[in-house]
Amino acid sequence: MNIAILSRGESLYSTQSLFKAGEARNHDMEVLDTSMFTLSIENNVPALYYGDEIVDDIDAIIPRIGASNTYMGSSLVRHFEAMDVFTPVTAEAILQSRNKWTSFQILSMKKIPVPRTILGNVYDAKSTLKAFNNNPVIIKVLQGTHGAGVILAETYQSAISTIETLNTSNVRFVIQEYIAESKGADIRAIVVDGVIVAAMKRQSKEGEFRSNLHLGGSSEAVQLSPEESKIALGAAKTLKLGVCGVDILQSKRGPLILEVNSTPGLEGVETTTGIDISRSIIGYIERNKR
Repeated sequence: MNIAILSRGESLYSTQSLFKAGEARNHDMEVLDTSMFTLSIENNVPALYYGDEIVDDIDAIIPRIGASNTYMGSSLVRHFEAMDVFTPVTAEAILQSRNKWTSFQILSMKKIPVPRTILGNVYDAKSTLKAFNNNPVIIKVLQGTHGAGVILAETYQSAISTIETLNTSNVRFVIQEYIAESKGADIRAIVVDGVIVAAMKRQSKEGEFRSNLHLGGSSEAVQLSPEESKIALGAAKTLKLGVCGVDILQSKRGPLILEVNSTPGLEGVETTTGIDISRSIIGYIERNKR
């Protein structure tokens, strides 16, 4: 089978892990830079070029679409879908999961628990903040990743200042309750084809509330509770993601979905758990192509 990894970072750990897993299963693997494609519609059908060569021999793709390339990346994935090429993550699912507010709206339709979240009100920030009773809040830009664009406002005044700055810059954001009892920790579960294949608990370093490993956080392998497993699988199914990372907060009222990532990094979780997630993704593709 010809499988293309859509990635602008050929040397990145996740890209290389997927490449090696595919080769180990005797597939013809290639890494294609998303910026090198030309998308076309010719004679009422989609056509695709990589450089000056037509692309017509790919059986499946694995999207590794970065946040800065969401629009063009998802357009490319949609083009492959129109050409009947299998993808574990569709263009629509990428777009919905990448926008924090949209993903929370969709999750709420299935009553999947999330922290209290309010779409940033550009007209009356003071009234919006009253809903949080002067408690610390998390302010998130809608399309940030890897902890970027996530701000802890510990006081009412700092929240107002942050909101005013974002409004002035025309940046869309959400305001979310701060789950203090999580103590800077969360759980990252990897779901492949409706199965939780790995999970780790991440702990932020001292003085930092974000648990991202590249920000200095630590990690350990964990087994999810039945309730955590239920909401992780529910989130993946609701957002129609064949492959995703689901971030879960442990709160006093039970586990809450913090975020769902359509292009989860594999290095941290594979290294922490010792589980070959890339192999699971290749297996998912094989089952669907048959």
